[in-house]
Amino acid sequence: MPELRKDPVVGRWVIIATERGKRPREFSVATETRLPGPCVFCEGNELNPPLEVFSIRQPGTAPDTPGWEVRVVPNKYPALRIEGELDREGMWLCDMINGVGAHEVIIETPDHHKDLVDLPEEHIAKVLTTYRQRIMDLQGDDRFKYVLIFKNQGQAAGATIQHAHSQLIATPITPKRVKEELVAAMEYFEYKRRCIFCDYIKQETKIFRERLVIETDHFVAVSPYAARFPFELWILPKRHSPDYTYITWGETLDLAKVLKLVLRKLRAALDNPPFNYMLHMAPFRRLRPGYWSTIEQDYHWHIELMPRLARTAGFEWGSGFYINPTPPETAAQILRHIDV
Repeated sequence: MPELRKDPVVGRWVIIATERGKRPREFSVATETRLPGPCVFCEGNELNPPLEVFSIRQPGTAPDTPGWEVRVVPNKYPALRIEGELDREGMWLCDMINGVGAHEVIIETPDHHKDLVDLPEEHIAKVLTTYRQRIMDLQGDDRFKYVLIFKNQGQAAGATIQHAHSQLIATPITPKRVKEELVAAMEYFEYKRRCIFCDYIKQETKIFRERLVIETDHFVAVSPYAARFPFELWILPKRHSPDYTYITWGETLDLAKVLKLVLRKLRAALDNPPFNYMLHMAPFRRLRPGYWSTIEQDYHWHIELMPRLARTAGFEWGSGFYINPTPPETAAQILRHIDV
């Protein structure tokens, strides 16, 4: 029988449509032929604008030359632009801020033919370190409140270039999805004096475990109780931390291991599906009147990963509900036991 499940963090309702239940091979995922290189992100095209703002390079190599391992450039067609002031303006019921922000592309490898999952764990750790470095740099700009790291892989997930890359957008406001988590975490902490994410990790690792996919020294990967999408996964640090920039090098290596294993399992189970992932962390904390003082204790950064297997349609857009045809317990069992 179908179930209505309430997300324990933000209170979002999800329909787990068990009577529509699908196994991995029942999802129709369009295959995508990789175009031959080189492309604008390939090694050798460094002087094509825009020029890099950060890179991890082999010793002795200069910026905007070959020899890089991970490279960051401004997006050529940015959603928000770095130049200008915010200039807030009100118009009766409406508010407007200039489209000021930062939009950057993290090119994950110089190899056109490799996806993130194909890279060694040590190289993935360099990509994850690049995320941290760019967040820390943009945090110094008082115009920005938040940096969202995200990855679109595959045309169905919104990728327009096949070369392995992820993106970041710095915004002058905190995104609504993140704010929902922040408010819920604050309210839970006010009531119980504990982090809701820490309690959730303990629940999924110590009590139920049926939605647990991977557990390492530092991280867990779980299929969330109220998963919005088939085979949705959350990766959470075991150590309480509100901010991704607090991650240690040892934790970065462990996260690279978990991320690679998760992506390998999804590739094996779902025939290399398109997917999105995004990194949620606390916004930049700048002291001001009314800013809540418990955010370091109540929020918990994490990565949300969603294979693009089902379309969001009229009911979802109209109701705010999601319909998931694969129970998270089933998805976790399949991924947990698949051999990669």
